Amino acid sequence: MSAPEIIPKLQIDEQINQIFKPVADAIESVIFYAYPFEMFGEEIQIKLILVWLVAISLFLTFYLGFINIRYFKHGIDLVRGKYDKASDKGEINRFQALATSLSGTVGLGNIAGVAVAVSLGGPGAVFWMAMMGVFGMTAKFAEAALGVKYRVYPNPNDKSQVAGGPMYYLEAIFKRHDQAMFGKFLGIFFAVCCVGGAIGAGNMFQANQAFQQVVNVTGGEQGFMADKGWIFGIGLALLVGVVIIGGLKKIANVASRIVPLMGLLYLTAGLVVITMNFTQIPSGLMTIVQMAVTPEAGFGAIIGALLMGVQRAAFSNEAGIGSAAIVHSTAKVKDPVSQGFVGMLGPFIDTIIICMVTGLVIVITGAYENVDEGMEGVSLTSRAFETTIPHFSYVLAVIVFLFAYSTMIAWFYYGLKALTYITGEKPAIEMAYKIIFCLFVIVGSASALGNIIRFSDSILFAMAIPNVIGLYLFAPELKKDIKKYIQGLKKA
Repeated sequence: MSAPEIIPKLQIDEQINQIFKPVADAIESVIFYAYPFEMFGEEIQIKLILVWLVAISLFLTFYLGFINIRYFKHGIDLVRGKYDKASDKGEINRFQALATSLSGTVGLGNIAGVAVAVSLGGPGAVFWMAMMGVFGMTAKFAEAALGVKYRVYPNPNDKSQVAGGPMYYLEAIFKRHDQAMFGKFLGIFFAVCCVGGAIGAGNMFQANQAFQQVVNVTGGEQGFMADKGWIFGIGLALLVGVVIIGGLKKIANVASRIVPLMGLLYLTAGLVVITMNFTQIPSGLMTIVQMAVTPEAGFGAIIGALLMGVQRAAFSNEAGIGSAAIVHSTAKVKDPVSQGFVGMLGPFIDTIIICMVTGLVIVITGAYENVDEGMEGVSLTSRAFETTIPHFSYVLAVIVFLFAYSTMIAWFYYGLKALTYITGEKPAIEMAYKIIFCLFVIVGSASALGNIIRFSDSILFAMAIPNVIGLYLFAPELKKDIKKYIQGLKKA
């Protein structure tokens, strides 16, 4: 049994890891409660939170008439600025909102997360990730539209400062039904989980895998950096701090430059590997589909691939989680539905394109066959690229760093807005949060991948519990808003 992601530690790294492990175990046992049942003679463990996420994506896609497919081109026209107006209220433009949202999702979930899915669920997990990406587009549409519709202006005299997200639309829907206290409770619950998600999925997981790739290119387990996660963490924390001090506009400006660059660089490399192994593409695709749906693999294996694919897709694109609504709510738009169409492009770019490229590279190069029973992340992806592009691990180290860095600065903003929803705009608290966020960069760099995955997934997925409730309740209203918006388009 191999666990190449777990690097030998010296005293500081090991102490940090031992303190963090019981916290990760406790949170995971609650959020990822699995209901056991027997089918076809096999016992299956179904994680209820995954059913919760799949159900809302499927429901919204059918209920809203497959708008994710029917109005895909319209979403592209919107993000290109075709319908922008200078008079629209907000902080950043549509493209910056999408780029910032993508910087929070197009992170190491696309590189390391896919590898984790394949190493634990087999190649079939890639198929289910793609399916979750298709249906997740509608959930992301709903979140972005509601984020804009129910956003608030903390300063009534300054419409350029915006706050929004699930905590606000949850509060609004229950207040409408004379359940204001319950709505406020759900809003706070979401906000608390969002702060935790920012520290876990948006911070520690990114730092952990960025450090892992640095270890890979500096000699591996015997190299100079293998036991110095805390040193790498300090350097990365300082770089994160430089940007987050500048606020949303600084974050959006950096994200709008980094995201297209890193996405293009990674996709180009992935397409080079796929092209150079083009003879393996048919068999690779067949392997992915067969191991996703073929009974010969065993029903338990099929369910395992499905659940792992859904879990890693949700971790990657965050559809149903609600995080993207926070930044989409700040876009300069007049009609909330229009930003919904922009928002739904996120899962398409994140999961259907980038994650599928990663999955294909891992499968068609055969790199996944060298994984035993352990969990692998970015190391597996790195090996897959190395089979075709020698020394690509050095380039991947740069890409991984950019992915991690952009994700961290976006998630800092999510966590900050969630925190200010609870405490109000208080400079002292905001500064304390900035310091704590940067400190956890060090913790993430020094902790083992397994502990990071358990904590990150658990606290991130907990955000979906209140958010999905809101999406169900708002579904009829969304359907009416879409109909009105489409009628307006036809008249224009």
